[in-house]
Amino acid sequence: MPDSARTAPRFAAALFDLDGTLVDSLEDIAGAMNWALAQHGLPTHPHEAYRHFVGEGVRVLVSRASNEAPGALQAALLESYRAHYAEHLLDHTRPFPGVRALLERLVAAGTRLAVLSNKSDGYTRQLVEALFPGVPFGAVYGERPGVARKPDPSAALALAAELGVAPAACAFVGDTPVDMKTARAAGMHAVGVTWGFRGEAELRAHGAQALAQSAQELAAALL
Repeated sequence: MPDSARTAPRFAAALFDLDGTLVDSLEDIAGAMNWALAQHGLPTHPHEAYRHFVGEGVRVLVSRASNEAPGALQAALLESYRAHYAEHLLDHTRPFPGVRALLERLVAAGTRLAVLSNKSDGYTRQLVEALFPGVPFGAVYGERPGVARKPDPSAALALAAELGVAPAACAFVGDTPVDMKTARAAGMHAVGVTWGFRGEAELRAHGAQALAQSAQELAAALL
């Protein structure tokens, strides 16, 4: 059907990753982790290195940043990271250019919105509430005890059920292989964005069915 004749959005719902997809949070994550490493006498990393540390939850972040330090030290690093990040998660984190307008276009078209992140649930909700006031997300899920993290599809499927939308009618939008794997495992359309933590080739290799280099291109893929 030509775009001019389309009366409904291409997908009934769009599920978004948070870090690297909706918001540019690299500086605050890297700053908090480097602070924690320094507090425990460990070497820090250039902020760009964190593009390959994030995406699979905070414990994996700590393990990678500490070069798989012993368990007791990782636990102490995790506590230090969380304490510092809680005070600084909004220092530099902002929505990517055009994202707010994109979300508003989707809402106007009737697309249901949700967020699914491997960031802790409290931080996920805090960032969404602070940076996207008034955007009517139908549900916001972060990492929670007893719920498997992405790429396990369980949380994505629970979100779709909460929105009342079949998985096949959902697009899952993210910036890492974890997101693409989640989408494919859940039977959702995998849409990769190239402005986040990973590049086009890596997203395609892990199942991206569409790619967007800007919010405008993402709108074209979803509407």
